[in-house]
Amino acid sequence: MVTKDLSRISFYNQIARNKRNSVFLIISILIVLFILITVIGLALQADIFFILILATIISIVYVWVGYYSSDKIALASVNAKEANPSQYKQYYDIIDGLTIASGLPKPKLYIMEDKNINAFASGRDPKHAVICVTTGALEKLDKQELEGVLAHELSHISNFDIRFMTLTAVLVGMIAIISQIFLRSLWFGGGKSDNDKGNIIFLIVGIILAILAPIVVQLVQLAISRKREYSADASAVKFTRSPTGLIKALKKIKGEHSPPSKVNKAVAPLFFGDPFKRNLDNFFSTHPPLNKRIEILERM
Repeated sequence: MVTKDLSRISFYNQIARNKRNSVFLIISILIVLFILITVIGLALQADIFFILILATIISIVYVWVGYYSSDKIALASVNAKEANPSQYKQYYDIIDGLTIASGLPKPKLYIMEDKNINAFASGRDPKHAVICVTTGALEKLDKQELEGVLAHELSHISNFDIRFMTLTAVLVGMIAIISQIFLRSLWFGGGKSDNDKGNIIFLIVGIILAILAPIVVQLVQLAISRKREYSADASAVKFTRSPTGLIKALKKIKGEHSPPSKVNKAVAPLFFGDPFKRNLDNFFSTHPPLNKRIEILERM
C-alpha cells in the first residue's frame, strides 16, 4: 500500500502540501520561540531578557539572509565551482532533457571535488535554484544512473523542498541560539535578581524548555526530511519513467568504500545520500536507509 501511494504522488498536491507544511512548521517554531523567550524573561527579570530580544531580532535577520542566500551559502560551504558546459556536456544534456520533461526552469549547474557519489539542490524556489554534483558521481555513474540522481534533485526543486529545508535549518538554528544564550547566562548570575517561588518555577521551566526545544524541533525537521527523500525518489521516477537508474545509483553508493565526505553538518540534509555514510534508521538520521529506498523503488 505504501508503495502505491508513493508511486501516485501528484506534483501539484506535493507542492501544495509542502507549502502548507512549511507554513505550519514555521508558525510552530515561532510559537515555541515566543513561549521560550516569554518564560525566560519571566524567570530572569533582568537585563539578559533584553539581550534575548536582541538575539531574536538578529536571528530573524539571519533567517532572512539565509533564505535569500541559501544557494550561495551551500555552494561556498563545499567550495563548489560552476560546471563548464563544454567539459561537462553530458551533465548539461541530462538536465536539459529533464527540465523540458518537467517544465521546470533550468537550474545553474555546479561541481564539487569529492570522490563519493553525491549531489544536492539548493535555492529559495525553482527560478533561483542550483544543482551541484560531486566529481565522484560524474566519474562513477553511467548516463542512466546520473539521470536518476539529477531527477531526484530536480524533484526537490519542483516540490519546493529546498525552500522548506532552508527555512527549517535556519529556524532550528535560531531556537538553538536563543537557548544557548539563556543557559550560558545562568553561569553569570542572570537569574539571581529575584529568588521568590514564582521566579524559581519560571527559571526551572525555562531551563527545561531551553534544553528540550532545540531537540524536539530538530527531530521534527529530520523526520520530515527523511519523508521528503522518499517523495523525491518517487517524483524522480515520474520524471525518468523508470526507477532503474536511481536504483543502480543507490546500489553504487551502498557499495562505496571511500571515506565520508568532509562537509558542514548543516548542509548534510541537502545531499542525495548521507555524506557521512551513517545509513542508520533512527530519529537522528538525515536520510532514510539506502536499503529501504532501494526496496521501495524496486516495487514501483
